Amino acid sequence: MSSSHAYLSDLFSLDGRVAVVTGGSSGIGRAIAGALARAGARVVAVARREEELAAAVGELTADGCRAAWVSGDLGTREGVRAAAEEAAAVFGEPDILVNSAGINLRPPLAELGEEVWDTTMAVNLEAPFLLGQRFGPGMAERGFGRIIHITSQQAHRAFVHSGAYGVSKGALESLARSQAEAWSPYGVTCNTLVPGFVMTPLNERLSADPERVAALAARTMTGRNGLAEDFAGAAVFLASGASAYVTGQSLHVDGGFSVH
Repeated sequence: MSSSHAYLSDLFSLDGRVAVVTGGSSGIGRAIAGALARAGARVVAVARREEELAAAVGELTADGCRAAWVSGDLGTREGVRAAAEEAAAVFGEPDILVNSAGINLRPPLAELGEEVWDTTMAVNLEAPFLLGQRFGPGMAERGFGRIIHITSQQAHRAFVHSGAYGVSKGALESLARSQAEAWSPYGVTCNTLVPGFVMTPLNERLSADPERVAALAARTMTGRNGLAEDFAGAAVFLASGASAYVTGQSLHVDGGFSVH
């Protein structure tokens, strides 16, 4: 191994680590699960749809990665707890938790009923909280852990009917700071990746409007909308030893969208 490869491996390798990635069957979650697995981690993808999970994990195992999947409902406390136990039973307790599963229901606020509010908070905020409570203390006890949340521009600014979705994502960034305060003294960093507009299944409704898609791309500094694979490097960085002194932060991976 050349000295540069050895250096990069020491800095970013995830060999020997175990990662649990919610929403790991599609979009940004799938890209992150793939990046962590290719960087050496044993990865468990958690989502609802078994067919998509099997396809995502099959792609990784075909590449020689160690990966598995757990189908679970992250919309109820019981579902989250069951999925967490099942995920931990595959490769052992995780060193890395990525909360990418999300639900994007955005009716105009005046039409936003309690059911949409409750569903949004359950998946986008409560599931990451419960998974953090389940895995964070163990990470702290072992002296190493990485918790990574995926939020949204709506955590910082309101547009296109932010509604309950924006509230849940803003709260998720606050959760990252609270988790960082609690566990960073014990080697557990907790950070957030903030996408711009990314063409994923979660954004299907918006993706179908070519004018809006073009306007969003024009708002970036790079002149294009995001791709799921744009998150690979940032995720490996935040999951690795390289980010040991980075915690409680929100890293915008958005082509400059948020500062333009």
